[in-house]
Amino acid sequence: MKKNLWIALFLTISTTMAKEPTETFIGRNNLKLNSDLMTPEALWAMGRINAFVQSPNEKDAIYGVTYYSVSQNKSHTVLYAYDMNQKESKQLTTDVKSENTPTYINNGKQVLYLSSKSGSNQLWCMNADGTGRQQITNLEDDIEDYLLSPDEKKIILIREVDTYASIDKKYDDLPKASGMVINDMNYKHWDHFVTTIPHPFLADFSLNGISNITDILNNEPYECPMLPFGGTEQLAWSPDSKLIAYTCRKKTGVKYASSTDSDIYIYNTQTGKTTNICKPANYIAPETDDTKSYQYQEVNQQKEDCNVGYDTNPAFSPDGQYIAWQSMERDGYESDRNRLCIYTIASGKKQYVTESFESNVDTYCWGNDSKTLYFTGVWHGTTMVYSTNLKAQVKKLTEGIFDYSIVSLAKDGKSLFVKRHSMSQADEVYQLLLKDKSLKQLTFENKYFYDNLTFGKVQERWIKTIDNKQELAWVIYPPHFDPNKKYPALLFCEGGPQSPVSQFWSYRWNFQIMAANGYIVIAPNRRGLPGFGMEWLEEISGDYAGLCMKDYLSAIDDLAKEPYVDKEHLGCVGASFGGYSVYWLAGHHEKRFKAFIAHDGIFNFHQQWGETEEMWFPNWDLGGAPWNNPSNNAYSDSPHLSVHKWDTPILCIHGMKDYRILNSQGESAFVEARMRGIPAQLLLLPDENHWVLKPQNGILWQRTFFNWLDRWLKK
Repeated sequence: MKKNLWIALFLTISTTMAKEPTETFIGRNNLKLNSDLMTPEALWAMGRINAFVQSPNEKDAIYGVTYYSVSQNKSHTVLYAYDMNQKESKQLTTDVKSENTPTYINNGKQVLYLSSKSGSNQLWCMNADGTGRQQITNLEDDIEDYLLSPDEKKIILIREVDTYASIDKKYDDLPKASGMVINDMNYKHWDHFVTTIPHPFLADFSLNGISNITDILNNEPYECPMLPFGGTEQLAWSPDSKLIAYTCRKKTGVKYASSTDSDIYIYNTQTGKTTNICKPANYIAPETDDTKSYQYQEVNQQKEDCNVGYDTNPAFSPDGQYIAWQSMERDGYESDRNRLCIYTIASGKKQYVTESFESNVDTYCWGNDSKTLYFTGVWHGTTMVYSTNLKAQVKKLTEGIFDYSIVSLAKDGKSLFVKRHSMSQADEVYQLLLKDKSLKQLTFENKYFYDNLTFGKVQERWIKTIDNKQELAWVIYPPHFDPNKKYPALLFCEGGPQSPVSQFWSYRWNFQIMAANGYIVIAPNRRGLPGFGMEWLEEISGDYAGLCMKDYLSAIDDLAKEPYVDKEHLGCVGASFGGYSVYWLAGHHEKRFKAFIAHDGIFNFHQQWGETEEMWFPNWDLGGAPWNNPSNNAYSDSPHLSVHKWDTPILCIHGMKDYRILNSQGESAFVEARMRGIPAQLLLLPDENHWVLKPQNGILWQRTFFNWLDRWLKK
C-alpha cells in the first residue's frame, strides 16, 4: 500500500514538473517575414536598446538590449561589448536571467551589473570580456538600481522599504486578511497600492561585498527616486565622492497628491547632514486649499530663491563647483516648461541657462570644461541636441527629422553618445562629434527588419487653424503608396495632454504598422503641445474642449481634401488625453468619422475627480473640484454629457491596473454606447496599467485595433 502511494506521489510530481514551462534564453530574433509589411509580431521581435557606457580606456563600451518573447510572454535584457575602433558588437551575456545596468570599474578592466541569477536582483561583477563572473551582494531583498561613487569606494543602492503613511500595517494575528485600512491619499499610485517605497541606501563598496549600509532617508516616509518613473538619474555623486544630490518630494497624503513641489537635496556622506538647495532655510510652505491648484505664494523670501515646481535630475559639474538640474517654475503644473537650473555651490546662487529656448529640456549632461552643457528639447515636432553655457547662450547642434536623447559625454569630451529614433526607426546609438557636428552610427540592432520591411513615407504638413494660426502635422503614408488610389485615413489624437507629437517611435501606437495596414495617418501637433512656444502650450489648460479639439478637426479636414483620401472612411484613435479626445469627438464630429478607438481615456470628468490618484492634475487642468467650479468647461462639456449625440461604432480599451484613469471610465463609455444601440467593443486588460507591457497583450491589442478599423473603414 505504501509502495503504491509513493508511486502515485512520484507520478503526480513528475507530471506537475513536466507541465512547468521551461525558461529559455531570449535573445535577438530574426523573425521570418512573410511580406515586406510591418506586423505586430515583427514589432515585438525588435530589440530595444537601453544603456550605453564608454570604458575609461575610451576603446570599449558596453550596452544593453531588451528582447521580448511572445511565447514566454516576458522580456530579457542582454549586455553587449562594443569595440570603439572596430565598430563591432559582441554579446557578453547568455544567462536566462536578465543582466543589466552595467558600470565599468577598476579602470575598465571589469564591469559591475545587476542580475537575478541567484533568485533575487543582486550586484554582480565580471571581467570586461564577460569572463570571471562573481556575485557581490546577497541581500534579503532586491536591489532595484545602484549608483557607484567616482572613487569606487561607496555605492548607492535603491531598495524598497515598508511604508504606512497611508495604509495601516496589517495585524500580525490576521495574516490572511486581504483588507487594507486606508487613512489618506497616495494609497495607490500608477498601478500598485503603496505599501513600499524606494529609498537610497549608502554603503561601502568593494569586490568582496558591501558594508556599513545606511538608509539616507531613514524613517522618512518619502520616496527616492520619485514614483512612478524615476531612476538613478534622480541622484548624483560629487566628483570627490563626498556629496550626494538627490531628488525628493517630501510630502505625504493629500499634500503629496496635490503638489508637484519636489526639491534637490544634498547629503554629506561624512557628516550625514542633509540640505535643501531649492529653498532657503526660513522657507514656509504656503497654506493651500486641498481642492484648488497649488499656487506660489511669497512668504518672506524672494521668488527666485524658491523652486516650488518639479525639480529633478541633478548633476554635478566635473570641477564640482556647480550642480545642474531640471526645474519647473509652478507648483501643481506637471507640464510646465522644464528649464535648466545651475546652482553655484560656493554662493548658493541660481541661474537658468535655457530661457531663450521656449520649450522643455528633456535630457542633458555637462561638458568637460564645467562651463558648457548639452541638452535635448523639442521644437516644431523634432527633438534636437543643443548646447548652452553659463551665459545662457543656446546653440543648435543637430538637424533632420529625428528625435535625439543624450546618453553621455565621451571621456575625451569631444563627442556625445546619443540615441536617435524617428517614426521610421527605433532607437540606435550614434556618436555626435562636437567639432564638426557629424554623426557616426554605432549600433545596428534592428538592421534585419529595416532591410526587409518597407516603411511608409513621413511628411511634414502645415495646416491653417480656425484662428488663422499654423499647426504642424505629420502625415504617414502606406508603403507602396499609389496617389491614384483612395485610402482610408486615421486621425491620431496625442495624449499627455502636453506630450509632443515629435518623431517618436512607439511599440504600440506605431504609425508604420498603421500605414502597413493600409491607412494614411495624420498626427497633428494641436494646441497644448510643446515645441511651439508657451502660448500654444498653455492654450489647453482649463479648456480641453476648446481650440485643441478644433485643431484636430482642422487637420483631418485638410487631409480629407486630398484626392487619394477616402473621406467616407475616416477613423479617429487615441490614448489617455487622446482617449478623452476620441470620447469628446464622438459627440461632436458631425459625422466625419466612421470608427473610433479610445484607450485609457477620460469619459466622465466628474467621475475622474474622485478616482485619479494625482490630484494636482485635475486641480490644474480642470480648475479644481466640480463643486467649486461647476460652470468650468471641463465639467460642463465632459464627454459623458454628449453620449446622446453618439452615432458611430466605438472600441474602448482599458487596463484594469490603471490607477491614473480607472477602467470604470472605459467600461462606462462601452455600456452607454451599447445601451444606445451603437456598435461597440470593449477590450479589458486585467494585468496592464496605463500602458500595455506584456507581449501577448500587445499583440492582442494590435489585432483587436486593426480588426475594428478594418470592419468599419475598409470596403
